[in-house]
Amino acid sequence: MLGLILLNVISVLSWESGVGTWYLRMWSISLGAFLSVFVMYSSSLYKFFYSSWMMADGLSCPLLVLTWWISLLMILASQFSVKYKGIKVNLFSMCVTILNLTLMLTFLSCNIISFYVFFEFSLVPTLVLILGWGYQPERLQAGLYMMIYTISASLPLLALILGVSEMSMITNMVIGHVSSGVGVIFITSWIKEIFYVVVLGAFLVKLPVFSVHLWLPKAHVEAPVAGSMVLAGVLLKLGGYGLIRMYEFFMLKGFFISDLLFCFSLWGGVLTSMICIRQVDLKSLIAYSSVGHMSLMLAGVISNTSWGWQASLSMMLAHGLCSSGLLALANYSYEKTHSRSLMMMKGMLMYLPFLAMWWFLFCVVNMAAPPSINLISEIMLFPSIMFHSMKMLVPLGLMSFLSAVYSLFLYTVTQHGGSPKFTYPFSTVKGSTFTLLMLHWVPVNFLILKSDVFCMWIV
Repeated sequence: MLGLILLNVISVLSWESGVGTWYLRMWSISLGAFLSVFVMYSSSLYKFFYSSWMMADGLSCPLLVLTWWISLLMILASQFSVKYKGIKVNLFSMCVTILNLTLMLTFLSCNIISFYVFFEFSLVPTLVLILGWGYQPERLQAGLYMMIYTISASLPLLALILGVSEMSMITNMVIGHVSSGVGVIFITSWIKEIFYVVVLGAFLVKLPVFSVHLWLPKAHVEAPVAGSMVLAGVLLKLGGYGLIRMYEFFMLKGFFISDLLFCFSLWGGVLTSMICIRQVDLKSLIAYSSVGHMSLMLAGVISNTSWGWQASLSMMLAHGLCSSGLLALANYSYEKTHSRSLMMMKGMLMYLPFLAMWWFLFCVVNMAAPPSINLISEIMLFPSIMFHSMKMLVPLGLMSFLSAVYSLFLYTVTQHGGSPKFTYPFSTVKGSTFTLLMLHWVPVNFLILKSDVFCMWIV
């Protein structure tokens, strides 16, 4: 782990003129990605690694590998839009490596205060990516939405963390829990419920749960391909990771509002799945589908069962790879048509049948078809939701059906129909595009062969 951090720091500090730094950082991130995969697949992964300031267990290690992997794919996806056009190449690669380092320190943090600091600092490089390499002037509004939503929800959490740490004298998220230390503030039941909302508020916005999700479609639409990939691939997983850590640290159970949130998350996922069907912007549709998948993940966490948490981890891994691949495809289609409108880019099957095959493969993965780990995660969610409430099987079934509906809608609208209304001269698909899509598709389907990555994580 220390070697991976040192490798990332060296790639951040390197600076040269021209594209030399771009390739240096790309190969450094590539080396780190493959080393992290080797560490995850080693036999010592689930032997708990712990020090006074850093930890790695069955929850943080898969997300750490996902961070390195998505960072590599971000560099590959930005070859044409950033490197070939020469748009502040060194600054862009530095933002990617700083974001990778920040996310890595977030997943490895053992102290709850340092975890909060790195959790919030990850917004800064993301905001720079949106403002510096976004597509339209509305990126300023998108960045403002993202900062206001996240900061307004996370500042109460900071005050609570500092207060609880002062009372209980416990800041380590592994050594002990603070349920006894915060018992004095549970004077009445309504204060207990407010405590629950404050603890989880910052992570529910970052997730995001329905009703506090409006910043995500705006950020996705205005962000460059690298910003969209890291938003969907990793930053949304910070919300799920923080939820599970807070459940462990504060021992959150027996709250009335958790039952309401459980119901709200599932029915909110149904509503966002319906919203997907009426979208006309390609990236906005993918963003709303992310909200629906993360609603399922939230239901697994709130069930407070081992099956639910394992299903949530597998869904985070599956969604990170699948939605990042869909956004990379959306960016490639945008480069060909210079439009994100579904009506403008229909009929691409006539011009790029090779790309249509990849659209089909990723849309099938998005609707949880075998052999992807999306299917395993949804199947594992069924018992955890059944144990919590049998009535919630209705929205769960609706979400599974609607995910198939909007995935097939996405494929048919973009690939079938008449010839595209506006097409620009373009060459055939390059090898780098094939490599990028293959590195997305292979892990999400072949990770089922190593299902103990998430199934052997016993809570």
